[in-house]
Amino acid sequence: MKRLGATLQKFLAGRVAVLWAVGCVVAGCASGPTPPDWQADALQALQDAQAAYLKGDTAGEVRQFERARSEIARTGQLALMARAELMRCAAHAASLVFEPCAGYEALQADAAPPERAYAAHLAGRATAQDLALLPQAQRAVASASANPETALAALKAQADPLSRLVAAALLFQAGRASPATVQLAVDTASEQGWRRPLLAWLSVQRERAEKSGDMAEAARLRRRIDFVLGPTVKPVP
Repeated sequence: MKRLGATLQKFLAGRVAVLWAVGCVVAGCASGPTPPDWQADALQALQDAQAAYLKGDTAGEVRQFERARSEIARTGQLALMARAELMRCAAHAASLVFEPCAGYEALQADAAPPERAYAAHLAGRATAQDLALLPQAQRAVASASANPETALAALKAQADPLSRLVAAALLFQAGRASPATVQLAVDTASEQGWRRPLLAWLSVQRERAEKSGDMAEAARLRRRIDFVLGPTVKPVP
């Protein structure tokens, strides 16, 4: 893949790999050449799409992601679009929406090995070779997944909240999310004001409370869910 501008490349790498946060904001890259318009526009659209999805605005996410796709298409760089599609699917997974990453799958033949490895990781079918290509933080959580306490410590060590939620979601998908892991995910989503993942993780807590027979806790969680939804907000699909 051709060398991309630092801003968009770092953003996509950080979100898709779910490891590092943006190291260079468009407005702060004054020391280098001014990025092409498409980079700034695509970056903003991807950020807006992600924010819309996490707060529960499905239509807004679709609209902004299509805008990002249009900007990236101007470059003809299929590998970059594959990376953007993975970024989108990672945000979905953080909200416990586990589904085929169709946008990425249509482009996987043009994806780089790290993206292919992350796609396998996101789908819960990563091999040892795939895990070796993941960033250190993701490898740390995956390696510690069999030990709840170690996995929880690895999650807490992730500074980026979306990174933490995605890693927690993958533990949940594998049936290895401890109550403390679920609580950490709830707290992370709550602190960020991310309605969609918050509702998903609160629902996990409520279902577990009901299964354990703790109806008082289940009722408390139901009240919290209702409060998040509000009187005029419809349930997020």
